[in-house]
Amino acid sequence: MTQFHLPNAEATREFGKKLGRSLPANSILLLEGNLGAGKTTFVQGLGAGLGIPESIESPTFTLINEYLNGRIPLYHLDLYRLEGWEIEDLNLDQYWEGIEVEPGIVAIEWADRLPYKPESYLQIELTYTETGERIITIFKMGQGDFNLNGNDC
Repeated sequence: MTQFHLPNAEATREFGKKLGRSLPANSILLLEGNLGAGKTTFVQGLGAGLGIPESIESPTFTLINEYLNGRIPLYHLDLYRLEGWEIEDLNLDQYWEGIEVEPGIVAIEWADRLPYKPESYLQIELTYTETGERIITIFKMGQGDFNLNGNDC
């Protein structure tokens, strides 16, 4: 487990940007946290770090946004409005197994709703404190090649 205390939304975006510069293709990020905790802000930074020129928006209604114009693709998913059986029908494993999509970074908001998970991923929990600070707690799950040393984040 690794934990970072970030003073505001801009620091959350910058943290995501640093990760976007260093994470390899086939990185899966399962994002959890209450509304307003900074999940989309984090992914916006991730996209900036990948060099994606488009504006990154929450895919709450579209479910999946694919950004293919960066260093590697970013697949941004939001499961907030879905039930377990609806999520299963999306066949999300195609994103982390590289089936019919180019390997990239998969960032899934509201990942606690996933009925199944990949073998290796980063579980990222975002907490918004009463003082406006954000706490990001990262758990490395499985054998993925994730670079999280303090110099990069």
